[in-house]
Amino acid sequence: MIKAAVLGSPISHSLSPLLHSVAYKHLGVQGIYTPIEVKDGQLKGFLDSCDDSWTGFSLTMPLKEEVLELASQVSDLAKRIRSANTLYKVDNEWAAQTTDVPGFTQALHAHGKDASGHVVIVGAGATARAVAAACDGVSSHITVMARSTTKLEMMSNCVERSTLDFVSWGDCNYFESADVIVSTTPAGATDSLVDFFPANPTGLFFDVLYKPWPTKALATWVKSGAESIDGLELLIHQGIDQVGLFTGLIFDRKEMSALMRKEALKALK
Repeated sequence: MIKAAVLGSPISHSLSPLLHSVAYKHLGVQGIYTPIEVKDGQLKGFLDSCDDSWTGFSLTMPLKEEVLELASQVSDLAKRIRSANTLYKVDNEWAAQTTDVPGFTQALHAHGKDASGHVVIVGAGATARAVAAACDGVSSHITVMARSTTKLEMMSNCVERSTLDFVSWGDCNYFESADVIVSTTPAGATDSLVDFFPANPTGLFFDVLYKPWPTKALATWVKSGAESIDGLELLIHQGIDQVGLFTGLIFDRKEMSALMRKEALKALK
């Protein structure tokens, strides 16, 4: 019996309960997966109140950094990017891991793409760091466009092999030449950049958001006729890895991805 939840704040918009429930039903696994509002600074109290019946948790903002100080085990990758989106039991103790990093790579691969060439990451938060780590060693050059400099040191720690540089918010010349652009900012944050999108873009635009659906940035890029990947893909592929961790089962990723996407699109209409 799987007993799991997605934790964060705000959490009511999350599609994770739908996707996990679809997966458990498809796999023939009994499971309960619910959304639970847990605000900044409340994670320790919540975990202390949990009994042994819990299998694991998905973590969204603002808990991805907070959890690192609370888990008994933290994966090397989660330490490197200072972010974990998954808690699960190992030897009856909480282990923290990131499925955002492999989830991003799998989302690209599902579309026959990779992160080679020049990648521009818009934003410098937890998801941006996961994207940077996924691109490291694959991309020849990673450019981070950030609104502030407060998290740039953490971003630097995520990139060990690729060339990395930082540009100021709105330095949109890079949109013209980038092979892949990844928007990792909160809802509405990239709206101010849309007017600077190239008229005939050649790169791939990957927006990690699915709320609103579609985002203004994604809709604008799609209208230009250029290639794009929407936020459902990252949600789905990081979720598939979580389902694997929670159930211990091996299953067909392509089949599961198609099933999850079908149900998620219904919910977004």
